[in-house]
Parts: sequence; structure tokens; C-alpha cells
Amino acid sequence: MAHTSDAAATPSMRRAIPSSLFAVCFALACINATFFPAGLLSGVWIWGADGLGIPTDFVNVWAAGKLALQGHPALAWDWDVQRRIELDLLGQDFPGYFAWHYPPPFLFVAALLAQFPYVIAFASWAYASFIPFALVMRAIVGRSFGLLLAAGFPALFSNTLVGQNGCLTAALVGGTLYLLPVRPVLAGICLGLLTYKPQYGLLFPIVLIASQRWTVFASASITAVLLALVSWLAFGLESWQAFVHWMPAFSQAFLTEGKATWWKLQSLFSMVRYFGGSEALGWTVQWVFTAAVAVVLVIVWRSPVRYALKAAALAVGLLLTTPYLFMYDMMVQAIAVAWLVRIGLSEGFRRYELPALGGSAALQITFMVSGIPLGLASNLIVGGLVLARAGGWWRRQPADVHAVPAAA
Repeated sequence: MAHTSDAAATPSMRRAIPSSLFAVCFALACINATFFPAGLLSGVWIWGADGLGIPTDFVNVWAAGKLALQGHPALAWDWDVQRRIELDLLGQDFPGYFAWHYPPPFLFVAALLAQFPYVIAFASWAYASFIPFALVMRAIVGRSFGLLLAAGFPALFSNTLVGQNGCLTAALVGGTLYLLPVRPVLAGICLGLLTYKPQYGLLFPIVLIASQRWTVFASASITAVLLALVSWLAFGLESWQAFVHWMPAFSQAFLTEGKATWWKLQSLFSMVRYFGGSEALGWTVQWVFTAAVAVVLVIVWRSPVRYALKAAALAVGLLLTTPYLFMYDMMVQAIAVAWLVRIGLSEGFRRYELPALGGSAALQITFMVSGIPLGLASNLIVGGLVLARAGGWWRRQPADVHAVPAAA
């Protein structure tokens, strides 16, 4: 059977960007581009007009980095010590905790940022982490429109507002998927760097094994091991011991007691809890659904379906299978959308695709203004679009393990 691949579109074949798609992305990009500089100057972002720091997620990154620079990296996982650093920095109290729960390698990022004043570190992180995300989106879409799509993606607002790492996560997921067919070693390095988000560590190995991408698998494994070793040397064995010690407390607080409140999470597990279901029911439903998604992905990746759809399916599958999913994590959905847009700009959009993508974006925006957890529905819409494009993905046919994406 001939290898399937995304044929490179010649200039005469490249379709015009639909006006509705361009208008929506342009409007959202303008909002993102103007709100944050204006918010910083007016005291509604990072630092308040009252001279006090605004309590938000990035404070735990800066505080953890400060502890690492002071020679006490293991204390970053101690909730009480971490909170004291945060209170001293912000100058005001806040309910609950902004706890540090990342594996030790992410302390390299935190320590780098903590060398700068808080406002500079926060703003620099927000804008610097956007750059690799935008470049990956440009590469996937295959046109400069990818930059506008990146700047106008709805979840970008939530991510930037709280100083989270959604852009970096999306860049690494997107980089892995874009490079996987043509630069497997580099793809593996991107995947290895993604280990700071262990909740994404289930589907990638399954798909790589199912599609026999052994070079990527080995490269990712070596990168992850080296990263862990370097962090051990830099921050000591105590940092890994602290991470392992505090993880059960974190899981208990967020996934059992709902300390972050269920409406903030966007997973199937949290949806069950949001509507009053028990923890046991939530886990049962989540794991059954996760198994179903994993099976579908194995079939898709072993089928002759075009690579763009395989990549999009895996990107949205990552979001559907983790119980711990905040709106800023929805940045990964942008990678799946970029692959769909790439196909649409090459072959034309089906009549339902742009309205469906608009509906997915509207659900994310609705969450921001209402607090209703609609991220799961948004991901299901994108997942449905991917499967609809894939057509007969369930048919058992010889797998194409060497398909490559089109040149940009």
C-alpha cells in the first residue's frame, strides 16, 4: 500500500482563509494583545492599584524559585513554607494555597524566573512562553495565519491572566507531534521535556508503542532520565523525596476534597463531582472513558489515516484522559485545532466545521465569564471533528508508520 501523507499544497491550491475564521481570531487576538498591557498599567493584572500583589497561580512559581535560589529547594513542596514566601511577596492574605506540585526539573524554570522582580518575571514568562507556542502553531498550520490563530485562541486569556504554563505545554506537545515523523530524535526530546506534566504521560507511550516509533520512544526516555538526573544533582535527592512525599496530599486536596472547587476543573472526573457524584463514581467513569480513548487512538495510529488527523486525535485525547485539567491546560487543544485548520485550508472546510470550532471557542469564553465548567464539552466537539474527518478510522488496515506531514 502506498504511504499516506499530507500532500503539500501548491500556491494555486492554497485556499483563502475564511473571513469568519479570520475575523474571530483577529478580534480575540486584539483583546489578548491590548488587555494585558492595559491591565498591568491600570492595576488589574499582576500588581493591584493598591500596591499589593494580586494572588494568582504564578506566585507559586516565583516562590518556589526563590527557595531554590536560597538553597532550600525541597521546601518548595512544603505548603506552609511556600505560603509564607507568597504572603511576604504579595503583601496580602488570600484563601487556600498556591501550592508547588511540579517535579524537580521544573525548578530550573522557577529559579530562572525568581532572579527577576516579580512583575518582570510574571510578564516575561507570559510573553516568552507564548513565542515557542506561536512558532509551533505557525509550523503546523503551514501559513502565517497560524500566528494569528495562536494569538486568538480563547484559552490563552486564562493562561496569561494567571501566569500559567499552558503555552509551554502546548508548544512541547505540538513540537513533538510536528517533528515526530521527520525528526524523531528532536520529537523525543520535546516529549522528554514534557515530563514536568506527568498527567500527559499515559497516552504518548501507548501510541508510540502501537505505531512502532521506537526512536522517539528511546529519545524521550533518555531525555527524561537525563533531566531527572540533572535536577537531582542541582537540587539534591531531598527535592525528589519532597515531591514524592507531598504528591498524595496534593491529590487528596484537589481530586478527593475538591479544594480547587470542581467548577475550575474541565475533566470528566470533575464533571461527575460537580454534579454531586461520588469520588468512586468519578474515577470509574474517568477510567472507563480513558480506556476507550486509548483504544480509539491505537486504532487510529495503526490505520492509514493521514498523519494530521492522528496528531490532532492524540492532542485532544491528552485532554480527555486526564482528571486534572484546568482551563489553562486547554491550550493543548489549540494544537488539535491547528491540524484541523491545516486540512481545512488545504482542502476546504466542511460546512459544519467552522460553526463547530466557533462553538468550541464559545464554550471556553463562556467558562471565563460564568464559571460553568464547559471545557469537557469543548474538547468533545474538537474530538468529534477529528473523528469525522478521519472517516473509516476503525477499519483494520496496514499501518503507515512513516507518513510525514506536508512541507509548510
